[in-house]
Amino acid sequence: MALDAATIEKLIKDGLPGARVTIEDLRGDGDHYAALVVSPAFKGKTRVQQHQMVYAALQGRMGNELHALALQTSAPEE
Repeated sequence: MALDAATIEKLIKDGLPGARVTIEDLRGDGDHYAALVVSPAFKGKTRVQQHQMVYAALQGRMGNELHALALQTSAPEE
């Protein structure tokens, strides 16, 4: 079962409290999304570490219920 944008946003916000999250359905098929995630938790982290934190927040759903997610991450004021 595919995840909808609201569920993806909630999972990320629950896993990264205080994050600003914007989700876009890229194809309108509920299977290919883009996410912009801005979180204070990313401060001092590499881009790879930031992406790993988002994947952790998705609790193993990446590659299963969530087929494709294009990530853009940053700490506030970067």
